[in-house]
Amino acid sequence: MTLPLAKTYAPMEALPASELPSGRNWQYEPKWDGFRCLAFRDSAKIDLESKSGKPLTRYFPELVDTLAALKAKKFVLDGEIVIPVDGNPSFDHLLMRIHPAASRVLKLSKETPSVFIVFDLLVDDAGKSLIKATLQERRTALEKFARKNFKKDGLLRLSPATSDLSMARKWFHMGVGLDGIVAKRTDLPYQSGNREGMQKIKTQRTADCVVGGFRYLEKAKQVGSLLLGLYDQAGLLDHVGFCSSISNEERPALTKKLQKLIKPPGFTGRAPGGPSRWSTKHSLEWEPLATKLVVEVQFDHFTGGRFRHGTKFLRWRPEKSPRACTMDQVQREHRAAMGLL
Repeated sequence: MTLPLAKTYAPMEALPASELPSGRNWQYEPKWDGFRCLAFRDSAKIDLESKSGKPLTRYFPELVDTLAALKAKKFVLDGEIVIPVDGNPSFDHLLMRIHPAASRVLKLSKETPSVFIVFDLLVDDAGKSLIKATLQERRTALEKFARKNFKKDGLLRLSPATSDLSMARKWFHMGVGLDGIVAKRTDLPYQSGNREGMQKIKTQRTADCVVGGFRYLEKAKQVGSLLLGLYDQAGLLDHVGFCSSISNEERPALTKKLQKLIKPPGFTGRAPGGPSRWSTKHSLEWEPLATKLVVEVQFDHFTGGRFRHGTKFLRWRPEKSPRACTMDQVQREHRAAMGLL
């Protein structure tokens, strides 16, 4: 049997939520701070793909070798790639892996090996598709797959899961090393490519935004702020705010990077600018960018179609598709996560 192509299995996605859902049909899992990944094996062929369909295989050779050594010769696994450093996932070390030099990637794979934390099984070791099976059935199959194939403390790990709401709350308040909690409906099949049946409750309010443009500093030809965008329901990129938390050490290199991407229109929907009593000639000037860069920012409030205040830069997300940066990330975030619990 020939394994279906990766694009057949667009990963499940989650709706942002402000509190944990409860009920007998919910399962809770830690939300790991890493790269979402689908791992495919069809005999000798192994592929790792990001949530947006970008190839990750060349960046994690240690995982490829580990998957190749399994007894199972056919499967599709859904999980998260993390790099543990001092006992906690390090996103900075993950970003270092996205490097053009194979020699550098190989060196890093030996110094700080990655771990693939698996939370779903889409094709079993017999080559049977499980996407129409319920999560409860898939979880049972995954646990059986893990017992047969995963080694204790190896590079492949089974993500913990619980139906106990109190346990999920304890995981959430662990803080360090986790990005929140994911809640999934156990009575539904795999929701490929959509957000039905899965919610994410994050430890901080964050959003992935497209960098649609930037402004220079008032007295220097260096980047002063990034202009952030989210896609609306019509597929237009709306300007929703800015991020100016850029260190002086980063400005020169970042300015050169952005200048190479200058290309109108940048924003195709609501654009920056527009006079106000606070605006100056300088504050209305901005440079449009090709929509290629995605940044994760932290924010406190989102009202009137924009972040109320400036956001805090968290990290670049090179594995994210710009088109996945949509308004639904912020529309349901009306309260601080877990605020009522």
